[in-house]
Amino acid sequence: MASGENANTLTTRQGHPVYDNQNLRTVGNRGPATLENYQFLEKISHFDRERVPERVVHARGAGAHGVFEAYGKVGDEPIEKYTRAKLFNTPGKQTPVFVRFSTVGHGGHSPETLRDPRGFAVKFYTEDGNWDLVGNNLKVFFIRDALKFPDLIHSQKPDPVHNRQTGERIFDFISNTPEAMHMVSFLFSPWGIPANYRQMQGSGVNTYKWVNKEGVGVLVKYHWEPLQGIKNLTQPEAEAIQAKNFNHATQDLFDHIKAGNFPQWELRVQIMSDDEHPELDFDPLDDTKIWPEDQFPHLPVGKMTLNKNPENYFAEVEQAAFGTGVLVDGLDFSDDKMLQGRTFSYSDTQRYRVGTNYLQLPINAPKKHVATNQRDGQMAYHVDSAPGQNLHVNYEPSSLKGLKESPRAGADHMPAYEGRLVRQAIDRTNNFKQAGERYRLHEDWERNDLISNMTGALADAAKVIQDKMIDLCSQCDADWGRRLAEGLQNARNGKSGATQANESKASEAVHQAEAIAHEAKPY
Repeated sequence: MASGENANTLTTRQGHPVYDNQNLRTVGNRGPATLENYQFLEKISHFDRERVPERVVHARGAGAHGVFEAYGKVGDEPIEKYTRAKLFNTPGKQTPVFVRFSTVGHGGHSPETLRDPRGFAVKFYTEDGNWDLVGNNLKVFFIRDALKFPDLIHSQKPDPVHNRQTGERIFDFISNTPEAMHMVSFLFSPWGIPANYRQMQGSGVNTYKWVNKEGVGVLVKYHWEPLQGIKNLTQPEAEAIQAKNFNHATQDLFDHIKAGNFPQWELRVQIMSDDEHPELDFDPLDDTKIWPEDQFPHLPVGKMTLNKNPENYFAEVEQAAFGTGVLVDGLDFSDDKMLQGRTFSYSDTQRYRVGTNYLQLPINAPKKHVATNQRDGQMAYHVDSAPGQNLHVNYEPSSLKGLKESPRAGADHMPAYEGRLVRQAIDRTNNFKQAGERYRLHEDWERNDLISNMTGALADAAKVIQDKMIDLCSQCDADWGRRLAEGLQNARNGKSGATQANESKASEAVHQAEAIAHEAKPY
């Protein structure tokens, strides 16, 4: 073994000791990430292949077709000032869309009442090709570095020994990941269980860029605001619904569209100049943070209406494949470390899960001309050829009637970078401020539900995890920490409330199933 290495030392599958499992290798600590992140690529590509054929994350989903109508402006300004993306540029322009809603951590047939972020993925079939806006209902995430994504999801998946999800596993990870506290403030409150898919917000979560014809870029965040309003459930309310219908959100979406009650969302963006913004107490590329709306207002750019149900769930909803790297001209990437990691992972997963030629499936194919030099692979059923193309030529450049490069739509966006290639966390972590603000913004009933749910999930966790979570909550807000500590003490004293959704309650259900069951004679 190498010096300092022992049997418990984390390594890659090549046996290389891992000395930093927290940070991607980036140019400066803000990024961008570099392609030679072998440790990350090995880790995430294996993670992408952990389930066959069900999605590793976002397995349980519902979907619908619709249309996006552009306002032609961003707020009151001409949108061309910020982006040359054609789908936005004309008032009333309509772009077909397909949307897939989902839960994140649970399996394909799990109840839709379980506590979990909800996926909110939109595929725009634009005149310049597809744009996938892949996000969640909540505006923040647990982690800010993509290297940690497999660890996060493993902590939320069932135990690899006894195959049960436990609060201890989830909070073991969170208690050692302070940046997750902002997400905790949402997820364990009623915001962690939306009433249905129609009445929840959506967010791109990550920071992207818009680029205009001059090649000038600005940072943007995307938000979907439901015009039906927002509704969430407490834990007891969700349990009552689950007892009657564990597919309630899928049915709700399908039935409303079938009845002609088409759900609508307004797409709004926040815009920020593309620099480090030292005046802020957080890094604008940090996906665990919200950009304050009073400083960066939500500017409307269009409206989406879902008006058609799928004709076949598997062909459309299950095989729909999204990727954060699927952008059209005028849209671009920021150096957000989570976004850059997702951009590799999502499309890599689709090629593995659905197949090499997943983009030839009708639900994923652009609704425009496609011509590539890609050939063959599993399930290839046509050639992406152009009229008059010499099919002998599947390369470029060529003088023999092969495909040609496209003219540029505008100047290239060329951000400048100067920095060492490092493995470092960002400077402005500020893990607790926004989490505490969210706790104080909750209404009383939301705070009560948050404390009850956290107490329940932590009741059977090891004391070291409980103590760490009390400390983290106290750093967010003293009242939050105090109430969690009191709740855990009451649980230890056998005074846990009837509404707690905890491991003790789960164990009680195991014994109750036998105790209240009815005897039957063999036949």
